[in-house]
Amino acid sequence: MGTKKDQTLPSKIEADSTATFSGTCRQFWVISKAFFASERRHKARGFLLALLVLAFAVGGVQVLMSYAGRDFMTAIANKDTAAYWGNLWLYLGTFALAIPIGVYYRWVEERLGLLWREWMAQHLIKRYFNNRAYYRLRGSESIDNPDQRISEDVRNFTTGSLSFLLITLNSVVTLVAFIGVLWTISGTLVSVLFLYAVIGTGVSILIGRRLVGLSFHQYQKEANFRYGLVRVRDNAESIAFYRGEKREHLDLFNRLSAAVANGLDIIVWNRNLGFFTNSYNYTALVLPVLIVAPMFMRGQVAFGVVTQAAGAFAQVLAAVSLIITQFGVLSAYLAGVQRLGALWDSLDEHDAEEERISRESTQQVDEDSRIVKLDKLTVQTPGGAQVLVKELSFILHKNQSLLIMGASGAGKSSVLRTIAGLWYGASGLLERPAMNNLMFLPQRPYMVEGNLRDQLRYPHSDQSVSDEQIRGIVDKVNLADVFARVDNDLDRIVDWTNVLSLGEQQRVAFARLFLRMPKFAFLDEATSALDEENQDHLYQLLKASGIGFISVGHRTTLVGHHDRLLILDRTGSWEMKVHAEPEGQVPSKE
Repeated sequence: MGTKKDQTLPSKIEADSTATFSGTCRQFWVISKAFFASERRHKARGFLLALLVLAFAVGGVQVLMSYAGRDFMTAIANKDTAAYWGNLWLYLGTFALAIPIGVYYRWVEERLGLLWREWMAQHLIKRYFNNRAYYRLRGSESIDNPDQRISEDVRNFTTGSLSFLLITLNSVVTLVAFIGVLWTISGTLVSVLFLYAVIGTGVSILIGRRLVGLSFHQYQKEANFRYGLVRVRDNAESIAFYRGEKREHLDLFNRLSAAVANGLDIIVWNRNLGFFTNSYNYTALVLPVLIVAPMFMRGQVAFGVVTQAAGAFAQVLAAVSLIITQFGVLSAYLAGVQRLGALWDSLDEHDAEEERISRESTQQVDEDSRIVKLDKLTVQTPGGAQVLVKELSFILHKNQSLLIMGASGAGKSSVLRTIAGLWYGASGLLERPAMNNLMFLPQRPYMVEGNLRDQLRYPHSDQSVSDEQIRGIVDKVNLADVFARVDNDLDRIVDWTNVLSLGEQQRVAFARLFLRMPKFAFLDEATSALDEENQDHLYQLLKASGIGFISVGHRTTLVGHHDRLLILDRTGSWEMKVHAEPEGQVPSKE
């Protein structure tokens, strides 16, 4: 799923990209807390504890290596053969200790990251489908490309969070471990280090602060480009019939150009930041030597202290210069946190809105009744921007049917969406069977991946239906030729969207209906691609099945298959005809 057009700077997206640091921290806390308080909290906390212990172990080994390396270099400078061999074995011993600790440190980090990603992706997918949030977010201006946020942003968030946690933790451990080493060598060295780090951090933030906003927009533009490619694949036949290659080609070029242009801006600002960070890092190589070398030449310290001071200075400087060394990666990470946090907050708002509407809405679900009742129900577009049908009222009992007709844009399909619960009525009363007793047949049915058995049982793949029943329904809806096309094999997997014509897909939808046998069915131009003979046959089967149904259609031949005719007008008014009138008196399609 994704946005249908590339909006360069939507107001909400701009607001997200310039979110305050405190807001980003809040989003990070909410998302992280949910995982470590989830049903997988024991395993997650166990991995986290192991990671913390290993992080301290890594810091301790680095300090041991510092002292072992110092004594080894001093033995070389003093030409002390006995001390050289003794310190060499000690030095190699610290390597042997560091290797398994480092390996398991990395393994635990990756294992925790994978567990976190799995839980968060599953959690977001569950909430994405809860209360049809995926449907409501389609036109959201604030949440572009939720699919990318659930897949890529979740992965980047989990790996990035652990990476920065460990970098920060290592920095603290390194700072505590090596600051004492530096202080025993020279207090001046410690003062110079902190002053150097503070100035460098301030300058790097000043230069690189624009990278966060640019990284945010890069995520969006890359997702828009990918969505364009997917859209071409999903609509390949329509594009080919229209000969729309040039138009789609140009659209993809524009999407790619937007991503490249934003990427160039990121490269420019990374270049500017790189000039400073490289200068900062190279200067840091000389500073400790400038301070400790004169002490060595005066005989105040051994030669090994010079190398130890340089190594310890580099370790502590990296610890206190975390923002400088990680600014480019950090800016992309913060942009990902903002995007993921925006999706999380939007799902929270959606759930709260669903709960509020369920308490306050005039809609009521009658679990046992086999009637659909509307009492002065006003149908409106989502958000209430436009009223489509005013105070609609009717009652349908068991086995009764209704045909909705009217000019395009009069709200025919919108009435079905409101009854089905996809939209909410502005006011009035709605009673209907429970949602699991309703079934909707759209004009273009959804074809799932899988075999013919899966196709016909969708969406209830666990439905207990024998192969004989399936074959009987296939014959009943005139799909025997499709069955023969897969050699009468219900397990054959093919690309049904491209293999079946639209008319065959509509007959598949009717086969699903007769296998499931709900109390009520809603048909939105469900036979538009069928010839009238097949249309009449399917409606006769539907009428004989005892399923109540409401249809939307333009063909006047549909009138005879329904008990009542509802005619809608673009002004919001409507007229109910209990007995179908002659075809000549029924409004035409347009």
